[in-house]
Amino acid sequence: MDKHIVSPNPHIHAPVSTRSLMLDVIIALCPAVVVSFLFYGWSEVMIMAVSIVSCVLLEWAITKWMLKAPSTVGDLSAVVTAILLAMNLPPVTPWWVVVIGAAVAIAVAKMSFGGIGQNIFNPAITGRVFLLLSFPAIMTDWTLPQGFINPHLDAFSGATLLGQVNILGAAQADKLVGLQTLWHNIGGSAGEISAIALLAGWLYLVVRKVIRPWITLSIFATVAVIAAIFHLADPESFTGPLFNLLTGGVILGACFMATDYVTSPMSNLGGVIFGFGIGLIVMMIRYFGSYPEGMSFAILIMNMAVPLLNMAFHQRKFGRK
Repeated sequence: MDKHIVSPNPHIHAPVSTRSLMLDVIIALCPAVVVSFLFYGWSEVMIMAVSIVSCVLLEWAITKWMLKAPSTVGDLSAVVTAILLAMNLPPVTPWWVVVIGAAVAIAVAKMSFGGIGQNIFNPAITGRVFLLLSFPAIMTDWTLPQGFINPHLDAFSGATLLGQVNILGAAQADKLVGLQTLWHNIGGSAGEISAIALLAGWLYLVVRKVIRPWITLSIFATVAVIAAIFHLADPESFTGPLFNLLTGGVILGACFMATDYVTSPMSNLGGVIFGFGIGLIVMMIRYFGSYPEGMSFAILIMNMAVPLLNMAFHQRKFGRK
């Protein structure tokens, strides 16, 4: 009798690995990280370093002492989570707050579900939202530290561009958005510092075929269309498309966090619907909610809908016409 050996899928291996994909994401994030260092100086360097060390050490300790499994820090997913977490924090966040955020991101949002590939919610966003709800004063402290390219600028505190909507009104806030916001948005976290740097990184990932563009483009389109409709109806009360695309965490979230493999739909159509939902929730929170920014909440809410989207929409199977 012939013996047949049956092994689990996949049976066709691609020349990529989790480590290579994560390395591409890190490379794509480098332009925005460098710009944040230039404008926010040693304060941002400290936040980034603490975040990376905390996330890597926590994942190593959990796999070794709790899961009794081989270490997974070599796949670089913890480093990606750490960078995204740091880019979602104000530039003067205390180190101990960064450590707490890293603990929630790695221990709660990632490892408690079984590690990479099994988590339901985006780890970095989960850590950021936990910190926002637990330490609202710290997470909304937009004091500007001295940077490397403006070392003589005295640090000051002020509202972000989104926060200034309530102060100046929609019409005046729209006037603050110009070409300079593509390069440097003075208020906010490191992930809001440069639209050009973030978009360059996203384009790199698309060209490298690490991600598909549909989720990001559907978020941008939804935000722009909803903003245009409301702005045309009442320009004094609602900000326009350009303002909503270039301010807050829309670009960082749409390019690097909504496109996370594990927490986004597998099909293109599911991804478009996923992006539409994120854009819709973002604009409803911005226009009618108590928070000026809603990207993190929108992504977490839509993360919960991913299993349903995966069941409802399927990619065409290999070999099917």
